Amino acid sequence: MRVDLFDFDLPEERIALRPAEPRDSAKMLVVRPGEGLEDRTVHELPSLLESGDVLVFNDTKVIPAQLKGIRRRGEAAAQVEATLHMRVAPDRWLAFMRPGKRIAVGDRIHFGHDANSCFLGQLDATVIAKGEAGEALLGFDLSGPFLDEALHAVGHIPLPPYIASKRDDDERDRKDYQTIYAREEGAVAAPTAGLHFTPELFAALDAKGVERRFVTLHVGAGTFLPVKVDDTADHKMHAEIGSVSPETAEALNAAKARDGRIIAVGTTSLRLLESATREDGTLAGWSGPTDIFITPGYRFKAADMLMTNFHLPRSTLFMLVSAFCGLETMRAAYAHAIETRYRFYSYGDASLLFKEDNDGRAPGIEQGIQ
Repeated sequence: MRVDLFDFDLPEERIALRPAEPRDSAKMLVVRPGEGLEDRTVHELPSLLESGDVLVFNDTKVIPAQLKGIRRRGEAAAQVEATLHMRVAPDRWLAFMRPGKRIAVGDRIHFGHDANSCFLGQLDATVIAKGEAGEALLGFDLSGPFLDEALHAVGHIPLPPYIASKRDDDERDRKDYQTIYAREEGAVAAPTAGLHFTPELFAALDAKGVERRFVTLHVGAGTFLPVKVDDTADHKMHAEIGSVSPETAEALNAAKARDGRIIAVGTTSLRLLESATREDGTLAGWSGPTDIFITPGYRFKAADMLMTNFHLPRSTLFMLVSAFCGLETMRAAYAHAIETRYRFYSYGDASLLFKEDNDGRAPGIEQGIQ
């Protein structure tokens, strides 16, 4: 499909730089294809669900994956930044380097010089390989939990570019850019739909009889990469690591068997559920990398509803929600959200999307599961 079909104009002032307080006071646009739009708030979510429904959350935990350092090549030195996006070994991470033209294989990079981390505030790495679009494989001098400790000491919360370009990260972001149920360390971007949940909202959902289940997808920085091609068939998705436990798969199969609805909280949860769902619609325990790229025409097998934030124009995430509800439905929903001053992107407001009835047989997956 043509990428420009997913374009729209978004005023700068609609981009949220801080989350709503309290989190569940954020606005929520309810989108039912063919039935119009409804303006609600997140704390009203229990009234829109039924006993026996199941919310599926991504319990990944954001790490301080934004690193600033000095590249040394002989006597020459230059300042560089790295955004880690996928761990491939105990001591190795794939990273997006900026500026990418300043690095070469064999370069030594010294991250962190503020004396707050172990080994005198330094974390050193070697460029093992260099890929496209500024991507590089970094081999760190530390490994495993020692590397994790150093990252927490010298790293910064990797705020999305549309926030980082307007302000620096601060101590408040270490809490704000994390869900209250985050557990499995490894993400470099938050599963932002989950940022709206509070203990009080969880209590209200429990009282309604709505179940909670958790999956893990370590969100990578590739989620923020722009789509630079003219046709979706030419776009390459970066892989992300995830898992669905056999117990969770069994619980979701049981819910579907009793006609309970599956509500994916966030596009990351949805993509992982689709990766773990067999052709007959049943889920199985699953783990590994996925680069699934969902576009209109895809026949969803797992989720009945999707709770998600408002996404960037021409982004793979806007393509995904357009596949879920229909492109024209989502274009109308986003136009309404802009006109009525909804707050966009990671710290912004939410939408609750009901799946469009679609009996099409051609899956709109541009990239498959590895």
